[in-house]
Amino acid sequence: MTELNPAVEQAEALIDFDRYEQARALLSQHLAEDPHDLRAWVKIGYCHLNTQQPEQALAAADEALKLDPEDYFALILRGQALHEVPSRDWFEVESVVREAVRVDPHHWYGYAKLADAVSRTSVLRYVQTTGITDLRNHDLSHVLREASDLATEALRLGPEEVYAHVVAGRIADWSGNTTLADQFDLAILRLDPTHAEALARQTQKAANAPGIKAARAADLYATGLAAAPDSTELQRGLDQATYRMLRGVRWLALLCVGFAGSGMDLFAVEGKVQRELPVPLGQRLWFLVVTTAIWLVGALLRYRRRRAGVRLNVQSLIRRRLWARIVLGQAAWAMVCALLIAEIPWTERPLPQVLFWAGLAPTFATVWFDRKKTR
Repeated sequence: MTELNPAVEQAEALIDFDRYEQARALLSQHLAEDPHDLRAWVKIGYCHLNTQQPEQALAAADEALKLDPEDYFALILRGQALHEVPSRDWFEVESVVREAVRVDPHHWYGYAKLADAVSRTSVLRYVQTTGITDLRNHDLSHVLREASDLATEALRLGPEEVYAHVVAGRIADWSGNTTLADQFDLAILRLDPTHAEALARQTQKAANAPGIKAARAADLYATGLAAAPDSTELQRGLDQATYRMLRGVRWLALLCVGFAGSGMDLFAVEGKVQRELPVPLGQRLWFLVVTTAIWLVGALLRYRRRRAGVRLNVQSLIRRRLWARIVLGQAAWAMVCALLIAEIPWTERPLPQVLFWAGLAPTFATVWFDRKKTR
């Protein structure tokens, strides 16, 4: 192996600590003095790639390949840069990475990257040939056979490499083999417990399992976010579960309205004599006891038992989302109507009946409409 220039070695150490700007400055100075250092071109290419400058990374890869058209690492850099440049496509990536695998058929990453590219180009060719655009519930195993074989070889050469498992899991998922895809997700999380995509998929699967209520789902998403705090999928799932919890609070208020109405016998029933008005003070106070118990058990204790992340997200969601505030406003309005019905010593029923419908109608009118907000 060619001995690295001291400047390249120092830049490599900086790259290991994600100090790409410093490494790039050092490599730029070195390449100005020695433009024929292939390893320096590859290293500065990765500095560009990791600072969202794929065009410059592609140019660096091309410079390296001018020095050695069959350098494995320069070919891999070019394939990665092509993937990031918006004007390029996966067909170009496939061509370059095939050449890298030919140059070094014993490196796991080449097979993993090629499996990734081949899976995408194979599906694109299939869509172009058949005209099928909706591939949901469509068997693609025959289309992805080559990609699957390449992913298997990548796993054989790199059994502990996360990217190889990621590619193999995606191919299994696209092939309709959800059981195998789940196994790959679990293997990824064994290797990297903070892997955002695998964690999001497994958390979503657990949260959407039959019998899982909103509060439990929120706890699951909060646990996932503790491990992968930058995951937008986990945050979206936590927001949805939190909103479902808030909708549950609204049902508690509606229950109190119904209880207040039944306590006053607001509506005549054939064959039954309505309660005399006004309702005794003791019964009005009993309503307060029951409603307090409903809110303690149904809302406050339920809220206090949640993870800290869920409790914080409840407050955050109320600030960020209009419908969260609307739901709480409806619950508060329904409770005001319930208290007015139950606590004022009414002597006639028409006005309490108006309050009863005023507490129920606005909420029921939006229950179906805002259900989609939980999805």
